[in-house]
Amino acid sequence: MYKQTLVAFCVLAAVAGCSSKLENPTDYLTYHNEPLPKNVEKGMTKAQVLTIGGTPSTELRRTESPGTCNNYILDKDGHQQAYYVSFDSDGEVDGKGFMTCAQMESNERVSKRPVHEGGY
Repeated sequence: MYKQTLVAFCVLAAVAGCSSKLENPTDYLTYHNEPLPKNVEKGMTKAQVLTIGGTPSTELRRTESPGTCNNYILDKDGHQQAYYVSFDSDGEVDGKGFMTCAQMESNERVSKRPVHEGGY
């Protein structure tokens, strides 16, 4: 049992370490075969995404960069998960993931903060 837990932890840590955004690996494993996560790719048009995912729950104008962002709710076996697809100013996919548009924007704000040198 201990070895299985250790292996699972190492795999999750490796997956998390390769990702540039904070997402729960369990969400990916649960929802990766849903139409949006499986089929939407960077560079697709908004019309292509709407064909795949349908009407989003909400569509927001982005504040951290030009463009818009669609919030979707994925549902599998009664469990719901937020999923966003963001579009650049040309209406092409430039991001997607297992969080809301607001969470994605918050992450962008944090990543753009300057790093203070000299410590505290």
